[in-house]
Amino acid sequence: MSRCTTAVIIVAICWLGACADPGEHDRTPSPQPRLVTLAPHLAELVFAAGAGETLVGVSAYSDYPPAARELPPVGDAFMVDHEQLTLLRPDVLLAWQSGTPPHVIDELRAMGYRVEVLKTRRLDDVPAALQRIGELTGHAEEAARAADNFQAEIRLIRAEYDGSEEISVFYQVSARPLYTVNGTHYVSELIRLCGGRNVFGDLSELAPAIDVEAVVGRNPEVILTSTDAATDAFEVWSRWPQLAANRYNNHFRMPADEIGRATPRLAQAARAVCDALQTARRNRARAADS
Repeated sequence: MSRCTTAVIIVAICWLGACADPGEHDRTPSPQPRLVTLAPHLAELVFAAGAGETLVGVSAYSDYPPAARELPPVGDAFMVDHEQLTLLRPDVLLAWQSGTPPHVIDELRAMGYRVEVLKTRRLDDVPAALQRIGELTGHAEEAARAADNFQAEIRLIRAEYDGSEEISVFYQVSARPLYTVNGTHYVSELIRLCGGRNVFGDLSELAPAIDVEAVVGRNPEVILTSTDAATDAFEVWSRWPQLAANRYNNHFRMPADEIGRATPRLAQAARAVCDALQTARRNRARAADS
């Protein structure tokens, strides 16, 4: 997947069974409906909810768990292959509120498909999405267990880092163009969970474009990006040796798939963020003592 993680977050900037009769999408699906997902993380959520056998089609870049790679693709974030959908005969299509273009959802519904739109913007949206998938597929118990396990892990991490000394963080989605996330994005929640503060948490857009000068002006002590970012992702900051993140050598890459998809693997991403911020605090303390 690695190329799609950045695109998954940037897409949010742009877009905040059988083919049934027009009214059929209002009905409750059968216990074992045929599902198609329109975003990679939605396929992962279906498997996490214990309903992987209900999936008959997925979007491009759906590669986790490995079983998702074996399913036929039905398009990507911007286009749906209607011929493939007709062949797959789905009962329910799962769309992503922040990523599936509204006109695509409208078109699919106009064609008679039942489209369920799932929100996955905050950490709490992950267990809610799991439970909704469980309801739709007859896997409510398995989905509830997955939701409970995720919430328990997040609570454990929160308790572990409660009271940690605050440290300021810039999360770099991409370098060219330069994008970040605001305080309402789940990445900011992960940063807060670990005792960090997103220096751009006050911006109104979910994934705003910013300029280098804005970053320098806010002087973050830590810069995070994902492992699928360009190899020279941190190079742009070398021109500002006075930048706190440079003085402390606090540049860290987070696991791309885990932090790029709103699924139960966000608990693994949280661990990675917390580990990075703990190292960053030690680096800051070492610089202060030297």
